[in-house]
Amino acid sequence: MKFNTVCLHAAKDMTHSTGAVAAPIYQSATFARESVDSNQVYSYSRLQNPTREHLENIMAHLEEGAGAVAFSTGMAAEAAVMELFSQGDRVIASDDLYGGSIRLFGNFSKKNGVTVDYADTGNIGEIKSLITPTTKAIFVETPTNPMLKVTDIAEVSKLAREHGLLLIVDNTFLTPYFQLPIRLGADIVIHSGTKYLCGHNDTMAGVAVAARADMAEKLHYINKTTGALLSPFDCFLMTRGIKTLAIRMERHNQNAAEAAKWLCRQKKVKKVYYLGLETHPGHETLKKQSTGFGGMISFEVESAELALSVLKKVKVIQFAESLGGVESLITYPVTQTHADVPEEKREKNGINARLLRLSVGIEDICDIIADLDQAIN
Repeated sequence: MKFNTVCLHAAKDMTHSTGAVAAPIYQSATFARESVDSNQVYSYSRLQNPTREHLENIMAHLEEGAGAVAFSTGMAAEAAVMELFSQGDRVIASDDLYGGSIRLFGNFSKKNGVTVDYADTGNIGEIKSLITPTTKAIFVETPTNPMLKVTDIAEVSKLAREHGLLLIVDNTFLTPYFQLPIRLGADIVIHSGTKYLCGHNDTMAGVAVAARADMAEKLHYINKTTGALLSPFDCFLMTRGIKTLAIRMERHNQNAAEAAKWLCRQKKVKKVYYLGLETHPGHETLKKQSTGFGGMISFEVESAELALSVLKKVKVIQFAESLGGVESLITYPVTQTHADVPEEKREKNGINARLLRLSVGIEDICDIIADLDQAIN
């Protein structure tokens, strides 16, 4: 089946003969046993729940993985993946990451004895220079948040294979509709399901998809032990969101392309970061490994005062955290998503007081641009 069809029909209730078009919500903490020695699939919902298992099967199918694990948030998924490493291990990570990832690595991973070395993962030579005998993995966010830097997944995968390293890819911004990291050589794919997968700014979720069954089992073990699992109702909401993933991503992509072109023509806008612009340094690499550019734009205006003014003046676009929902949201990375990142590191990556991040929704593009116009000009 084609991707669009899988989004809809993989969400049918395929395991229980009720005839339900929408998979049921098994809102049960525990399941009765037939006998002491019965080998039941379901016994306690922290271990597995039919609704969660159904979502995990859909995500494994969409990402072309061997198995998936659903978590309470994207950060819970990321924290679980980092539990694969032991004291003394090193991980190489993209130098322009979501602020929450940097907070996790700099505090909890560090406390556990895992060192994270940062590199421009778009530069193979820079990654190579950081590989040591204790390096165990490469963690890539592509495109990155918020500067939309691009990493060649296939090239990094080749390097990882040569050195026996895991390749972990955060695919939140493009989703499996536009990009399939496992097909390109990734071992684990992570999503903040809160974003495009759920798609309606009403659910928090995370997913990790593994290319190999044994890795999926390790992640299931970590999840059932630490307990940051996704509830049955949230699994249902995410499954429902996935049904419209393909058509939403097309509209996000279309609207963002128009908004980016408009922003490029504004005198008060000094820089526009959008993957679909031919001037974007990662444009050609992205065309090679994905089928679309997504709905995210970052742009720099002429002054910090104007940036703050835009945040106050937007009306259709809402000034709020998060991204990937049907509503357009604008964010101020310097005080929101990357507030915990040291100022020197922020400035080096281009995250300054003039930068705004726009998650372009599915509203009529004329209304989005009119709102940007009245707020900027």
